[in-house]
This record gives sequence, C-alpha cells and structure tokens, in this order.
Amino acid sequence: MIDRFNIAADILNLEESIRQKLQRPEKQIVVNFSITLDNGTEKNFEGYRVIHNTALGPSKGGIRYDNSVNLDEVKALAAWMTWKSAVTGIPFGGAKGGIICDPRTLSKTELERITRAYTKALADIFGPEKDVPAPDMGTGPDEMGWLMDEFSLVHGKTIHAVVTGKHLHSGGSLGRVEATGRGVSIISLLALEKLKIRPARSTAAIQGFGNVGLHSALFLYEKGVKIVAVSDVSEAFYNPDGINIPELILYYNLNNKTIKGYPNSVAIKHDELLFLEVDLLIPAAKEDVITQKNANDIRARIIVEAANGPVSSDADKILHEKNVLVVPDILANAGGVTVSYFEWLQNSLLESWRIHQINKRLEDILEKGFETVFRTAAKYSVTPRIAAYIIALKKVSETQSVKEVALEAEKFKQN
Repeated sequence: MIDRFNIAADILNLEESIRQKLQRPEKQIVVNFSITLDNGTEKNFEGYRVIHNTALGPSKGGIRYDNSVNLDEVKALAAWMTWKSAVTGIPFGGAKGGIICDPRTLSKTELERITRAYTKALADIFGPEKDVPAPDMGTGPDEMGWLMDEFSLVHGKTIHAVVTGKHLHSGGSLGRVEATGRGVSIISLLALEKLKIRPARSTAAIQGFGNVGLHSALFLYEKGVKIVAVSDVSEAFYNPDGINIPELILYYNLNNKTIKGYPNSVAIKHDELLFLEVDLLIPAAKEDVITQKNANDIRARIIVEAANGPVSSDADKILHEKNVLVVPDILANAGGVTVSYFEWLQNSLLESWRIHQINKRLEDILEKGFETVFRTAAKYSVTPRIAAYIIALKKVSETQSVKEVALEAEKFKQN
C-alpha cells in the first residue's frame, strides 16, 4: 500500500506533512477481553480496530476473524478502505478491524460472546456517524446482527445504521451478499470493452470460489464469458470448453461449500490456473499471489483484482512491460463498500430500496469510477493502479486540508 501511495504522492507533489498524515492511521485501538467457552473455561482474545482516515465521512470497513490477524495487516486494509471509498466517490473514510481467533473451532454461542465482548469494548468508537463496521473474512450477517444488537443495548435504543452486512430482517440491504462479485463482473466487462474484446468471445480464469469468486463467475457466465478455470483452497479445475457455473455452484452447495471432486473438468495444480492463456484472470482469493517471481509467466490480457492486494508492488512493473492491463483492487472490488453505503443510507433514511434500484446505482457508480481512473491514467501517463491512487489521494488530501483550515479558523475565533 505504501509503495503505491508514494508513487502517487510524488506525482501530486504532496506536502510532507500531509503525506505523513495520510500514511498513518488516525486511531489504532487494541482491545483485550475474555469470554467463557462452552466447556466453562475462560479464554482471552485480542482484537483491533484501526481508523485510517475520516476526512470524507465516517470510517467504514470490515471485521475479520482469523488466527493470522495482526495490527500491520489491519492498518494496510484500513488505508485501502480509505482509497476505495475515495476513488468511487463514496462519502466514507477507511477503517478495518479484527480478532485473533479461528472461527471454525468456535461454536455459534462462542462467536456471539466474542462479537458482543468486542462490540462492548469498542462501543465509544463505533457509531453511524463515526465508524461503521461490516463483514470480512470469517464473519457474516450473524456477527453483524449481534454487533448491532449489543451496540443498541449499550446505547438504549435500536441503531440499525451502526453496521452493514446484516440479515434482511435486521435492516440489511438487498444485493449486499453478491455486491462485491457483481462489482467485479461490471468492472471486468468494462475492461474487456476497453480492449475491444466481446464477452461472448472471451475466456476467464477465476482463483478463489468463495463469495466473491462465485458471484463473479456467475455474473460473467450469464454475460456469455467462457469460464475455463476455477479454484478454491481444495482444488483447481480446467475445462477448455468452459465450465457450467450454475452446475458448479449447485455442486459446491451440496458438497459442503467446496468444489473438490467436481466431475466435469480436469484437475490442475493451483499455480497453473494463474498462467493460463485467457483474456481475464480474476484473483479472488488472497494477497500476493502474483509477485516478481511469477509475473513473467502470466499470459492473461487483463487482471481484475477481486481480492485485496493479489498483485504485489514488485510485480506491477513487469506486468506493465508485458502490456497486461491490471484493474486495481481499490476499484475492482469496490462493489461491496458501495452497497454497504446503500445499506447505511437506507437505515439512516428509514427506507428500503428495490433490487433493480440498487444494481443500477451500483453500475452507475462503478462505471463512473472506471472512466475516471482510465482518464486519469491517460492524463498522467501512468497505470490504472497509480491513477486510482492519484484520484483517491487528491480527493482525501484536499478535503483534509480544507477541514484543517476550518479548524484553525475556529480556534482563532475562540482566542
């Protein structure tokens, strides 16, 4: 994140004071709490909430439950949220949170206790106008519902807008579950159009078949894109004639949420999927899967970053020299935060929008973001990634400066 930030900051000639301010989070909160496990023993947990920036609005970002959660990771993800909101024009700042735990080893009641204890510890930090959490790795609508309920109990009234990604019956929004994948597919189709490739004549490989990868695959399949390879943590498959995605989703749902053993394709090594000759490569799994070590082996024409940071900064130059179009994560996977914003807006206005309304607004915002990024890339003769950072940094730094001037004026008036 810092590598790309510095390139964009140099182009914009950002003042050193602003540069330092935007590189560092506004707040870093570390909480320790204990819960009683189902077997009666007491266990301690450590959690984090990092608020990177609030110049554009309340901070917004997910909460992840994972054993590998650490403060540096949460800081980087919080900054990415700031840039993601800024590049798409959403009035949110960036935040991220996490608890060090393995949710797969915890029961539903234990997860509820953890979520409620974490919420209570951060009850003064969260708030519809302050900091709005959302689901991330290892969390979902259940956790967001418990968070909302606990926050509401602490404050003595129901406050739906404190969190997004909730179940529909708790004030969630239609379209939220598939939002990131839908956004990835919208951006992918725009990228194909940019290179004058017709969807019906294009091929794609998708690494990762969780919520984002699955919905990206489904929406692209429905638009006529031939999905020739998919993978999840258990297995990778290739079929040059194209994989029947609705059939694969049915298999996945009946097979304990895994594609392992899917019969209508050939099993390949996980890494092989990255090096297939396809029009679209969509890494939708984890960070740093394309690095300096393997970037030369990429044969895709377009990479759409559905995951956060799947292309490392040392691979950027190699891919650019190979003429591979990389659509950066802060634009490509912004569908999730966009529909989260819609959910927050609906809760705040006490409204409920129809699905076609949500999908149309999502498409409009992402199309505008895509056009702005590519126009900026042409203006500064940079890659779309650096263009996205230029847009985001410019917007946040200018707003930050205006707010600081206003603050100084207020202090002067008081004196």
